[in-house]
Amino acid sequence: MNTTRKQNGASRREGWGSLRKLPSGRWQARYPGPDGVMHTARTDDDKPLTFLTKTDARTWLAGVQTKIARDLWEPPATLAARLHAEAEADKARSIGFAEYAERWIEMIRTQPGRGGKRRAAGTVVSYKGKIAGYLVPEFGDTPVRDIDVPRIRQMTERLDAIPSPLNPRSKFNSISQPVLIVLMMILRQAARDGIISAAPDISIPKQATVRHDPDHDPNEDIASPAQVEALYATTPQPYAIMVLLAAWCQLRRGECLGLQRRDIEWHPDGAATLHVRRQLNAHTGDYTDLKSDAGRRSLSIPPLMLDRLREHLQTNVAPEAKAPVIPTNACGTVPLSNTRWGYVWIESRDAVAGLPHRFRFHDLRHTGLTFFAQEGATLAELMRRGGHSDMRVVLRYQHATMTRDRELADRMSQRITAITSSTATAVALGAGEGHDATATDGDV
Repeated sequence: MNTTRKQNGASRREGWGSLRKLPSGRWQARYPGPDGVMHTARTDDDKPLTFLTKTDARTWLAGVQTKIARDLWEPPATLAARLHAEAEADKARSIGFAEYAERWIEMIRTQPGRGGKRRAAGTVVSYKGKIAGYLVPEFGDTPVRDIDVPRIRQMTERLDAIPSPLNPRSKFNSISQPVLIVLMMILRQAARDGIISAAPDISIPKQATVRHDPDHDPNEDIASPAQVEALYATTPQPYAIMVLLAAWCQLRRGECLGLQRRDIEWHPDGAATLHVRRQLNAHTGDYTDLKSDAGRRSLSIPPLMLDRLREHLQTNVAPEAKAPVIPTNACGTVPLSNTRWGYVWIESRDAVAGLPHRFRFHDLRHTGLTFFAQEGATLAELMRRGGHSDMRVVLRYQHATMTRDRELADRMSQRITAITSSTATAVALGAGEGHDATATDGDV
């Protein structure tokens, strides 16, 4: 009797490995692996594998033996895990832009940035707006890996063609650059995630001002004290104090709207200190932290506006500590929104003659810092007063400090000239008197 012939269901030894006919009539293969374990045939996704015929099973065993001989064999579980990871990686590399951009937004919303801090809610909202308004309409479900330099340049050309709503004659529109910045942030993260090998090599050009023509001098965006007074007079209550807070306390718009009664500290001598602790975010409509740590500051309120501020608090601000200093309605509990203030400002500005072209509310802050610089403030003092964290921003006020420096130098020069002139005159007179006396003595 041939020993290789067994009853149905018994193992049948081969030259290498073994075969077994199952009750179902299909064939099962087993083999010794290099890991010292006896393995049963399994699929690439690590599921049981059987064969219709004995020949099929033998062919499969021969294939496995060849892989082992060529050192290409992997344990079934390891092979399945590797193939699954490769499939997931390939799927990720095929992800569409809209889906990945949504994933990116969630990541920057919940995870800290490189500085270790979470991004401000307003920043996230701003990014979402650019993605929804410009990038998704442009790329849609285009695979991220297909967004290359030519495609980005096409998008940029289309964006550049949009006229600026502020200045139709401008070569720029304040749209292309920020949208391109967000796109490159997304693509660089995609490179870090392994979805693309590297972000496209696109340089983001510096964008010039949009509000004015290229030859415009920013130093011209300054109102005179009389024009500030006119703006205060034309702005309706309970909002007029905004003008003085921006001009003479040098606050940003969001900082003005974020003020509460408790932020104003009165002193026994009648002076007052303003504590800047929050802002009313234009993107979220809620109170949020200030843009930087430098923005959190305490300022001396100039005496010229103390009486008006005191009257404003008595007339227009609710008594609670957290009552908004700029309420929607007199003594209300809801702060005035950035949008509504924008309409109020435009009407007030247009009612004042002689203001610089396209004068912004933010230019009142520039006006106040310029006057502050002219009084001899150092750049460090200007940074503190304005809540700046970047010296380069404050350097725009260097012209004002230099004007003050020149004035002081002229005074010093005049004083020294006067002193030296007096000394020279005295010396000359003394020398003259000595000469006369000698001559007289000689004559005698």
